[in-house]
Amino acid sequence: MRSRKHRGFSLLELMITVSIALILMGATYMGMRPLLYKGHIDGAYATTLGVLRNTRHLAITQSHEYLVVFDNATGTITVQYQPPAVGGVFPPVQLVQTYTLPADMSFGVRAGFPASAPDGFGTGIASVDFGQGLGAGSLNYVAFMPDGTSRDTLGNYNGGVVYITRAADTINTSRAITVWGATGRVRGWRLDQQAGAPIWVQQ
Repeated sequence: MRSRKHRGFSLLELMITVSIALILMGATYMGMRPLLYKGHIDGAYATTLGVLRNTRHLAITQSHEYLVVFDNATGTITVQYQPPAVGGVFPPVQLVQTYTLPADMSFGVRAGFPASAPDGFGTGIASVDFGQGLGAGSLNYVAFMPDGTSRDTLGNYNGGVVYITRAADTINTSRAITVWGATGRVRGWRLDQQAGAPIWVQQ
């Protein structure tokens, strides 16, 4: 009697193949995870830097006042338009757009941040620290004017710094962005280790 050959895979072979595939997928994910987290950090930094620079450019080209507001609790950046005053009274601001950081990112400071803050703004203890030199405490916004300067709602020059971090990562992955009030210049910073101590360097 001729033997009948069965075609295809047996259940055992299929289970072995699936197990190997799952192991490879797990190893790949573990290897890719640091890159995914780095992408979150770089993305949050690029978004914040871009919003500030683009809003300043918008204020100059449109000859209007635009505000950038940071919210620690929600991890959002809100761009608002301030219409010109009518009869000496400013109308309510209008929402332009809202940006949200990745869920694992935040505007925050960490233990170990150097007291020497980027561009000398503050001492590294407030996550959103605008309003430097105004004596009114930390402000959570900047208002870009048609001349390119950054001011507060009272017309004073408004400079400061905002910190971006991922709490589950080392402090060396943190970033900072500064705004100079008198010029509106926006600069990015990263933490570097020099002589065994963290220091902010321009990125």
